[in-house]
Amino acid sequence: MELKRVVVTGLGALTPVGNTTADFWQGLSQGVSGADAITHFDTTHFKTKFACEVKDFDVLDVLDRKEARKMDPFVHYAIASSDQAIKDAGISAESMDADRLGVIWAAGIGGLNTFFNEVMGFAKTNGVPRFNPFFIPKMIIDISAGHLSIRYGFKGPNFSVVSACASSTHALIDAFNYIRLGKADVILTGGSEAAVTESGVGGFNAMKALSERNDDPKSASRPFDLDRDGFVMGEGAAAIVLEEYEHAKKRGATIYAEMCGGGMSADAHHITAPHPEGEGACKVMLNALEDAHMDPTEMDYINVHGTSTPLGDVSEAIAIQKVFGEHAYSLNISSTKSMTGHLLGAAGALEASACILAIKNGLVPPTINHFTDDPKFDPKLNFTFNQAQKREVKVALSNTFGFGGHNASVIFKALED
Repeated sequence: MELKRVVVTGLGALTPVGNTTADFWQGLSQGVSGADAITHFDTTHFKTKFACEVKDFDVLDVLDRKEARKMDPFVHYAIASSDQAIKDAGISAESMDADRLGVIWAAGIGGLNTFFNEVMGFAKTNGVPRFNPFFIPKMIIDISAGHLSIRYGFKGPNFSVVSACASSTHALIDAFNYIRLGKADVILTGGSEAAVTESGVGGFNAMKALSERNDDPKSASRPFDLDRDGFVMGEGAAAIVLEEYEHAKKRGATIYAEMCGGGMSADAHHITAPHPEGEGACKVMLNALEDAHMDPTEMDYINVHGTSTPLGDVSEAIAIQKVFGEHAYSLNISSTKSMTGHLLGAAGALEASACILAIKNGLVPPTINHFTDDPKFDPKLNFTFNQAQKREVKVALSNTFGFGGHNASVIFKALED
């Protein structure tokens, strides 16, 4: 069968560097760090005392108090970003076939704050169960997609995706496939995460995964820098409206870019460490290029997973050079996690949004906080250090890799009739 074309017609963002898509892009373009001291809880006894939190967000701007209390913050974030994307795209169940409008949402952890608070509350009752009746529906990851479909009346495909830090990229790929196979006209997709909690930070600290640069949090996320010492936790959400091209064209929708490919692979190596030679990362990028029917030389920009970890950054750089060969030196590469921190299950959608906006604006956002070259990286690679670079971006790729060896990559290109 002939596959249908899929385009992006709406974006929404709630991030540590801006609470709208426009503010998010401005933050990235200007190299703003979203890291600061944690305000969500007392960090006195924690090794890491900072994160990239969402700032100046009031859930009552999008939900009434009664409804908000029935939801975990990761759902609040999902709704806030999705409201933006739905408005941006100009779609509604009333004006379209609701059975062909879907929601495929993602989170890597979900209602961690709810789970922690309920268990702490139980511990204080000497074993007497006094759980909130909304405990389970606040916590489960799929409830985000459920709430979004109820809110907008979308009755098409509806589920959530979980693959750690690759979750929302997998959600994008699922949405892409449903539309190009003709199973839906429009799908709201993306991811949200709210894991800046005692158990989230404490758990990643126990793994020695987080930066402990408490004296200078704004420069703590240092992808590809010699002195990188772990990732910085982020939180927030990104929403993307994917739509069948002819459906979008018929209604005169504004189109940001075309989604043209998605790849998936597994490292099959280790629960948390990447394959040292980047085998899974190589395969996922090759799979995405094959799916998009593209040659590696067509690529302009890669928004890398680039978490600022000693092993992960090296593995990904090796993979890029294997896949793109000499063309790797013509690419712009950047890690926007240097600014937003790592949004875990929401990272993929947020970084895909950065790729889409790079195509739209002809600007590659930087990898900030680069101070010292690491001899492990080829100096001829352009990591877009410290300052955004103007460039016509016709094709962009976003990489995400999750604990468990889950790899997912997506490709977007400027629309061609």
